[in-house]
Amino acid sequence: MDNRLGEMEAFLQVVRRGSFAAAARALRQTPSAVSRAVARLEARLGVALLRRTTRSLILTPEGETYREQAAALMEDLDAIERTFTESAAEPSGRLRVNASVPFGTHVILPILPRFLAAHPRMSLDLTLTDEVIDLAASQADVAIRIGPLRDTRLRARSLGRSRMAVVAAPGYLAEHGIPEHPDDLARHNCFNFSFRRSLDTWPFRVGSGIGQRPIQGNFFGNSGEVVRLMALGGAGIARLALFHVASDLAAGRLVPVLEAFNPGDAEDVHALYVGHARLSGRTRAFVDFLAAHATVSA
Repeated sequence: MDNRLGEMEAFLQVVRRGSFAAAARALRQTPSAVSRAVARLEARLGVALLRRTTRSLILTPEGETYREQAAALMEDLDAIERTFTESAAEPSGRLRVNASVPFGTHVILPILPRFLAAHPRMSLDLTLTDEVIDLAASQADVAIRIGPLRDTRLRARSLGRSRMAVVAAPGYLAEHGIPEHPDDLARHNCFNFSFRRSLDTWPFRVGSGIGQRPIQGNFFGNSGEVVRLMALGGAGIARLALFHVASDLAAGRLVPVLEAFNPGDAEDVHALYVGHARLSGRTRAFVDFLAAHATVSA
């Protein structure tokens, strides 16, 4: 009996779960049965898809290519079945979303109750992390990315652009003085990130050009939200996206600094999802909702 789909699913589960034993539990099979299925698949293709070590499984280059194409095929099969089991007007089931901590906290969560109220048959599994995840390997359906797009395998829907701003709490400025020129930052406590390849500089428009000014401080945060909270606490100066601090600026908890020198640079915000011709109703509903209601551009 031709069981190519079963072997494909066994392989994908092994990759997603990281072991034959975990894949076997997910498929309700024995580890030996899953191992034989993957072995038959490799034999038929004539290539090794996995490199097995005593501690881990590593995809070969051929295995990575097969994983991408097999995952796309399985998603297409799921979409075909969903056309008969889901109502297009009322998507249902779980949607897994990954977003950065600032975007999830300040953009998604405030509007999420409206989305769930509009789609009562859906549930949303939201993970907030500033680590860049592999969308396919993590089994996330939608990921929000801020900044340049690097994964050309994924489809992207623009959610807008958010300008950057240098901000500080009024209390900090009252105690340490207001910088009048970018060079004044050398005398201030400026926060940076610990998770990026970022340089210890901030851009400013000085005269007719844009130049970088070095910054230094006693705090490095692993997320924008951590840096924002430190700025709110009056400990120093931060440079963050306006979508992240818009409510703080409106309430006066933070104030803009050196706006006359702001270079006007902005970060693009996209919703990414695996590129298939047939999107699930869940994915389409959520991405359309974000495009219509997420307050990103500022």
